[in-house]
Amino acid sequence: MEAWIAWLLLAALLGLAELLTLTLALGLLAAAALAAGLAGALGLPLGAQAAVFAAGSVAGLAVVRPLARRHVRRPPALRSGTAALVGREALTLTEVSRWGGRARIGGEEWTARPYDPDLVIPAGTPADVLAIEGATALLHPLGEPS
Repeated sequence: MEAWIAWLLLAALLGLAELLTLTLALGLLAAAALAAGLAGALGLPLGAQAAVFAAGSVAGLAVVRPLARRHVRRPPALRSGTAALVGREALTLTEVSRWGGRARIGGEEWTARPYDPDLVIPAGTPADVLAIEGATALLHPLGEPS
């Protein structure tokens, strides 16, 4: 069996092991073995193939893996300010129409308009906050408006 086929088999085995363990290290080694297999398929001698594998392994484990782990461990972006209000539930305090109205969102009173300008939301109706434009919440009723 030619060396490049052995590298491709090693790459496949390491790739399968990565799928089972999800460590990221084995996947990077599989990529290095694949690069070595391609180098062998191009006709490079076994020493050069091993050098390609070693360089790919070191580069992957020393550079790519720490960057990927840092990216995975980063906490999700916290929504704050008006962006945190989008998706919350509001209660209309007055009738909300295209000309305005008032709604309570998370204990605060906001000016409000319906997201659909042709809609009129009666007072006391629960609604979803679909967007915030300036200091005005754009609402859509949770139930059918009466």
